[in-house]
Amino acid sequence: MKLLKDILYKAGLVEVLGSTEISIASICFDSRKAEKGSLFIAVKGTQSDGHKFIDQVEEAGAAAIVCEELPKQKNKNVTYVKVKDTEVALGIIASNFYDNPSEKLKLVGITGTNGKTTTASLLYDLFLSLGYNAGLISTVVYKIGREEFPATHTTPDAIRLSKLMKQMVDAGCKYCFMEVSSHAVVQKRIAGLKFSGAVFTNITHDHLDYHKTFEEYIKAKKKFFDELDADAFALANKDDQNGMVMIQSTVANKKTYALKSSADFKCKILESQFAGLLLNMDGTEMWSKLIGPFNAYNMLAVYATAILLGQEKLKILTALSTLSSVDGRFQQVKTQSGIVGIVDYAHTPDALLNVLKTIREIRTPDEKIVTVIGCGGDRDALKRPVMAQIACEESDKVILTSDNPRSEDPEQIIREMQKGIERQHQKKVLSITDRREAIKTACSLASSGDIILVAGKGHEKYQEIKGVKHPFDDVKILTENLEMFAG
Repeated sequence: MKLLKDILYKAGLVEVLGSTEISIASICFDSRKAEKGSLFIAVKGTQSDGHKFIDQVEEAGAAAIVCEELPKQKNKNVTYVKVKDTEVALGIIASNFYDNPSEKLKLVGITGTNGKTTTASLLYDLFLSLGYNAGLISTVVYKIGREEFPATHTTPDAIRLSKLMKQMVDAGCKYCFMEVSSHAVVQKRIAGLKFSGAVFTNITHDHLDYHKTFEEYIKAKKKFFDELDADAFALANKDDQNGMVMIQSTVANKKTYALKSSADFKCKILESQFAGLLLNMDGTEMWSKLIGPFNAYNMLAVYATAILLGQEKLKILTALSTLSSVDGRFQQVKTQSGIVGIVDYAHTPDALLNVLKTIREIRTPDEKIVTVIGCGGDRDALKRPVMAQIACEESDKVILTSDNPRSEDPEQIIREMQKGIERQHQKKVLSITDRREAIKTACSLASSGDIILVAGKGHEKYQEIKGVKHPFDDVKILTENLEMFAG
C-alpha cells in the first residue's frame, strides 16, 4: 500500500480532482486488472486507448485514475489526476510504487539490432562468476539471482520492469542487465528508470514494420542514449557506421569499443575455430568458448562494460574464458553423424550474414553448408527476399520454410522470399513449408563433415500459427534427425 501523493512524484501533473491522501493497493494500465483500491493509468496504446475503459475501472472499484483527458462524468469516490503524458507517467508511477528499485541497482541497458541477448546474458553470467548477485531481463528469460522466469517481451511493460527490479533488490542483487528494445524506447516503457550505463551493439535492417523507416529506427535507439544522466556511461561499437551517432548528443561518459577502428577498448581475433576464439583483449590473450567475429564484439562489449563498472581486468578475463554461449545463439548440436548442426536466432539479414560468414571462414572447402531459413509473419516483409538472397550466396544448399507465420499464409511468405533468389542459385533451393520436414530434409542432404544451419527461431520452444503456439524446438528436432541419420 502506498499513498497516492507519494507515487505521483515527478509524474508530470497538470490537474488533480479529489484527495491524494488515499491509499493505493495496486497499479495497472490494463482495465481488466483494475480492482478495489487500485490506481488505473489510462494509456493511449498502439492497440487501444485506456481512456475508453475509465467507466469499467470505476465499476471495478479503482480509487484513482491517471489520464490525459478528464472524463465528462466523474465519480465522487474517485480521484482523477490529469498528466501531460500517461506513457511517461506510467513508468514514473510504477518506479515510485516499487520504491525506485533501479536507483538501488547498477542498471545497464543493452540496445542494438543484434547481440543484445548474448551481451546481456554474458554480463549476468560474468558478474555471478565474479561473486555478485545480479538480475537479467532478456528476450529469452528473466533472472533474479539464480531464479528464472519465462520472458514475455524483449523489454517488459513499465510495471513489470519495476516489479522485477524490486524483487532483485529484495533478493540482494547489486546489478541488473537488461535488453532495451527500440519498441520499449518509443513506447516509453523505460521511463522512470535510472541507468548506470548503456551499450550500443549495432544497427541493421529490422522492425521496419513498426518504425516504418530506418531513420526512425535509428532515432528510437538514439533516444535511449540521449536521456542518460551525466553520471552514467554510454558505450558504443565504433565499427558500426551509426555507433558515434548514437552517443553524439548524450551527456553521459562516452566510451567506444572496436575490432577495426581506434577505440577506448580494443580486441583482435587471433584464431577462429568451431571450438572457440583466441582473442587479444585489450592487450591480453584469452580463449573464449564462443564462436565467430560477432561474438568477439559481444565479448569486447561485456569486457568494456565490466571495466566501466569498476571490475579488475584479470578477474574479468579469467571469468570470461569460462563462459558459454546463450541458448539458440550459434548453439552447436553434435552427434555421431559427423555432421555439425548449428541453431541460431538469426532473423535479420545482418545476423544471418554474420553467422554464415563465420561458418564459411571456419569450414574446409569440401564441407558443404545446408541452411534452413524462414521469415516471421506479421513482421517486416522487406527483409524476406534479402534473407533468401544471403542464404543462397553463402550456402551450398538452401531450404526455405516456415518460421512463425502468425496470422499470415506461410506459403505466401516463402513466395516473397523466393523473389530474392537469383537465377544462378535456383537449383540449390528447396521450399518445404513444414519446418519439421525441412529440418529432416536438410539432415538427409548432409554428409559427415557438412554443416547444417537452422536459423530464425533459436531459443524459441514454439511455432506460432494462426494465433496458436505449437510446441517446436529447433535444437530438439535437429538433434533427433541427426541421430536418426547417424544410426
